[in-house]
Amino acid sequence: MQFDDDADLDTSEVQDVRGSRIPGGRATVGGGIIGIIALVLGLFLGVGPDQLGLSSGGPDTSPTASTAAQVERTCRTGRDANTRDDCRIVAVVNSVQDYWSQEFRRRRATYTPARTVLFSDRVGTACGSATSAVGPFYCPGDRQVYLDLGFFDELRTKFGSSGGPFAQAYVVAHEYGHHVQDLMGTLGRSQDGRTGANSNAVRVELQADCYAGVWAHHATTTPDGSTGRPLVTSLTPADIRDGLDAAAAVGDDRIQEKFQGRVTPESWTHGSAAQRSQWFTTGYRGGDLADCNTFR
Repeated sequence: MQFDDDADLDTSEVQDVRGSRIPGGRATVGGGIIGIIALVLGLFLGVGPDQLGLSSGGPDTSPTASTAAQVERTCRTGRDANTRDDCRIVAVVNSVQDYWSQEFRRRRATYTPARTVLFSDRVGTACGSATSAVGPFYCPGDRQVYLDLGFFDELRTKFGSSGGPFAQAYVVAHEYGHHVQDLMGTLGRSQDGRTGANSNAVRVELQADCYAGVWAHHATTTPDGSTGRPLVTSLTPADIRDGLDAAAAVGDDRIQEKFQGRVTPESWTHGSAAQRSQWFTTGYRGGDLADCNTFR
């Protein structure tokens, strides 16, 4: 995966709070077994940690401004995105939102941008506070994506993903798929309390995978707002394989087999490895939102 070296990155779409503290409340998810259980339940859930019972009771849990704010200082161009993980996230967020802005406009609708918050260890959100153990998530309460970059190491070491830049891009695009669902009014369908292979919770997750594939289909042809050229200049078959491998690695069946030694489809909330790969592929091959109706 490569970006236009000369493109300017828009760091206003990413808030860097790594190293900052959370005012009010306390994180209620620790490491060890509790953290693993939380991650198994919450990975890519697409809703805030309060839905998982991980919220603390503090009234003010919004992140403070980071003293580091590295992305604002160091992520200036596509060249930076080709060499740094945090800058790559900025570039992917820019590309994903360029695509959805243009797609919504084509449909005579308005896309409302969402920021990604980079954090370390724990973070406060409008959906409650959470630690990194919850994994990447989208909070509909403040319409932001939350991501600890350390998750990408765990994706390889704990879940067996091949990793790679596009595996990271898939994760980000999936979370923005939830933002699109939020704007379109479909995200709430996952909140009926049901689980299982045919539940709305699974259908919402698979649709977000499909939306990630739709973006990937258009990534190298979507013009950047500042240059008029695509920000993403290259996606190879190997990149797409990395994305598919990441999608499969976080399938409910693989996670359950790894952490509890058995597969229980009645408790699924995200779909199987095969389903997640299938729906990403559906979006990627056709590049059409109409193909992503997982509720049929």
